[in-house]
Amino acid sequence: MSTPDGAARRPRRPARLDQQQAEELPGGIDPAVRSEVAHTTAGAIVHRGRDGAADPELVARLVRLVEAEGLDVVAAMWADSPSGTLPGALWRLYVLREWVRRDPRTVAERYRLGLAAAPVHDAVAGVVSPPGPDEVREVADAVLSGVYTGDLDVALERGAAFCRVLATGAAFDADYLESSDERGAHRLTLGASSLVRTAEDLEEAAALWRAGRLD
Repeated sequence: MSTPDGAARRPRRPARLDQQQAEELPGGIDPAVRSEVAHTTAGAIVHRGRDGAADPELVARLVRLVEAEGLDVVAAMWADSPSGTLPGALWRLYVLREWVRRDPRTVAERYRLGLAAAPVHDAVAGVVSPPGPDEVREVADAVLSGVYTGDLDVALERGAAFCRVLATGAAFDADYLESSDERGAHRLTLGASSLVRTAEDLEEAAALWRAGRLD
């Protein structure tokens, strides 16, 4: 994004909603207005990041958007957006990163369990082997960085592959638990299904981006 009157560009925080606007969004706001806010903020953030891709500090701030603004604020902007939209795709990537950030040990363990059964997806995800908490955190950051510094469809497909390996690991974990903890196994099975849906959503978004129809 260009600065007014040719002013010198200075690092800025990512685009954000006014606090009052953020508080009003979860209520009875017109769906058309909510959609417009979602598309406008997602487009502004992506274009800002890609225009400033040579600035690693800017990219790092965008990757840490949820930490800076709070999950509730980001959810208010994008959580209701359909999967085949830019805000919907961004929401899924940021939620994935937030899960990895909060529970990297569990994510790393699930990833290790899924490795052998999903080698093709592992190659796309690009996690260093053997994957530990630091490695899965690095990949989650790298996927989001790729939204701003590389080909967006590649970043989306990398996120999808990461989800598919995790889904496989969660399914294996559910099998191990089934005899001793039926409820826990059921929760893990539901989690694995959710990860597969997220992977499918991100793959759809990647195809739409390549076709010039992700907005």
